[in-house]
Amino acid sequence: MATEVTVPVLGESITEATLGEWLKQPGDKVAADEPIASLETDKVSVEVPSPVAGIMGEHAVKVGETVQVGAMLATIDSGDGAAASAPAPQPAVTASPESAAAAEQANPAATAGQQAPSSSSDGPAALSPSVRRAVLEHGVDPSTVKGTGKDGRLTKDDVAAAAASTPAAAPAATPMPVAPSVAAASGRKEERVRMTRLRQTIAKRLKEAQNTAAMLTTFNDVDMTAVIAARAKYKDLFEKKHGVRLGFMGFFVKAATMALRDIPSVNASIEGDDIVYHDYADISVAVSSPGGLVVPVIRDADQMSVAQIEKTIGDFGKRAKDGALKMDEMKGGTFTISNGGVFGSLMSTPIINPPQSAVLGLHRIDERPVVVDGQIVIRPMMYLALSYDHRLIDGREAVTFLVALKNAIEDPTRILIDL
Repeated sequence: MATEVTVPVLGESITEATLGEWLKQPGDKVAADEPIASLETDKVSVEVPSPVAGIMGEHAVKVGETVQVGAMLATIDSGDGAAASAPAPQPAVTASPESAAAAEQANPAATAGQQAPSSSSDGPAALSPSVRRAVLEHGVDPSTVKGTGKDGRLTKDDVAAAAASTPAAAPAATPMPVAPSVAAASGRKEERVRMTRLRQTIAKRLKEAQNTAAMLTTFNDVDMTAVIAARAKYKDLFEKKHGVRLGFMGFFVKAATMALRDIPSVNASIEGDDIVYHDYADISVAVSSPGGLVVPVIRDADQMSVAQIEKTIGDFGKRAKDGALKMDEMKGGTFTISNGGVFGSLMSTPIINPPQSAVLGLHRIDERPVVVDGQIVIRPMMYLALSYDHRLIDGREAVTFLVALKNAIEDPTRILIDL
């Protein structure tokens, strides 16, 4: 008797997803609630668990195909696998037998990486999302690495150790269908890779923001001397008490919530012909993930302390790298802060995250000569950029917001006494 595995409900307004990877191959043993496939939605990757224990049946969907909620993905056959037939090969997307053979000869490590999951029931266990990402990043063949985790499972540390011991290892296979490389007459090659659903959604939303909003960017700069001094003085005590490092984002998020309270239009949004004002500040913070930029939301940031904000941001960053953020954590948001300074950006014009009306861009800190009390001195300075929807926010309001933020950062006592 076979049990169908269908696409689960993925969240509000999400009706389809892309099959990113099969974690179990036909003929593999499957335990109840064990992940058998990974789906890519507009926001996060979601693992599909098996509803029953048994033997993995035939795949009904190929990697890279789009599936609707409720559609059948595969079947799970009853039994313990003792008399199971040999695992069927995973369907592959190739242009021709000749090109497939050429690709296999050019990259044997990638071929081995594709075959490793198709092991028998006595082979290695399925890789977790974080381990799969580590395998792809380091270019390690998981079938050659001995796992130290529970039941012999691979861990991220196992992959990192293997990569360190074999720095010249060939890159692992990409999980998305890749068209054959095209060699030009000069010997140069091109590779065509299908965009992930997350990257497609990012591109669509950013272009919609440009087409819809009357975007304008206003700049200012801020002297980071006081914040740097406060951080240097209290960072050890802060980490000892709260268990998290004291960074700059906690100061900026707190200062931004105060400025949003003073300039409510920057925290508002447009819905049709109405302006929606929010009496709370849900701050979206842009963080990097293996699949692209994601924007989890700090709920009620205006009610949180700097320590609570730092803990939340640290948790978001860690889980974004592991692909463990939840869809609910990236919904909503009334204002966004994007810190390009961690990558060395000097200045940029960030794009609004609809339906929000403004986004604050932070940049790197550089020592520059400035005039203070009639004297030229060297100070650590940062450029601030506020991109906003001019349909809702006037230039005066944008400048006032940046000045309020600048004042709070240059004199952190204002944050303490709520001034």
